[in-house]
Amino acid sequence: MGGRLTDDRPTARREPLVARREPRIGPDRRDGGTTRLRRFVRRYGWRAYAIPFLTVATLVVLVDLALHPRATPPAAAPTAATPPVTTAPTPVPTAPAQGDAGPTEPVPPAVADAYVEVGAGTLSVVDSASGVLGSGPLQRFVVEVEDGIGVDGATFAAEVTATLGDPRSWGNAGRLSFQRVGAAAAASGEYDFRVSLVSPGSMERYCPGVGTGGYTSCRYGERAVINLARWATAVPDYQGDVATYRQYVVNHEVGHALGNGHESCPGPGALAPVMQQQTLGLEGCAKNAWPFP
Repeated sequence: MGGRLTDDRPTARREPLVARREPRIGPDRRDGGTTRLRRFVRRYGWRAYAIPFLTVATLVVLVDLALHPRATPPAAAPTAATPPVTTAPTPVPTAPAQGDAGPTEPVPPAVADAYVEVGAGTLSVVDSASGVLGSGPLQRFVVEVEDGIGVDGATFAAEVTATLGDPRSWGNAGRLSFQRVGAAAAASGEYDFRVSLVSPGSMERYCPGVGTGGYTSCRYGERAVINLARWATAVPDYQGDVATYRQYVVNHEVGHALGNGHESCPGPGALAPVMQQQTLGLEGCAKNAWPFP
């Protein structure tokens, strides 16, 4: 009875006491993302914030460009350049050039100091105008003088105008009327023909291929070209009558510009037609300066 109480419950297995250790969770395992971010920030400093910001900003710009494409600005209109001032070339004749071929007989020697043999080769328009002379269809003309030949342009222009305005000239009885125009009309092409005074040495420049020999005058294109030597000294058959010869040579070359060809002497003692080549000889005719004498 007083025996020792015994515990009939099964005896639990006893194991050595060992402190349980929590599995170690290192910094990278407990909060890996935050720790890596901190290391990244420590390593790159302010650039760690700038790179994401710039990346986001770049994406925003790209999206904006895709949704709102910029219009290409129109190209600036080119500024019109001021065209260079040029001298109009001598028009090519629509019909064969006309002129008196060089003389077959010896040419009388030039009168000393009577004219310049070779001018500058350029022409200047006599910048003045006249009234309308006559009553027929209007022919406007420009008067030019070669530079460097010592001839007063206004005087030459006055003689040409007086000749064409004479009732015995081409405007006779209302057939035509004439008007001299100046530099503005010449530049704009508002004229029908030119009358140009040119030195002998420049004749081939303004009458190429005609064969004037530096002696005769010619019509080339729109120009009635008067040889300065003939204007100054006339020809032997005119026997020093320079004034009448000047009227003849203007009417003859302008006659070509108006479409008239050469004519022959109708017979001994008759007046020579103005379109006869009187510069080369009268062929038995009497000199005559007028289309309608």
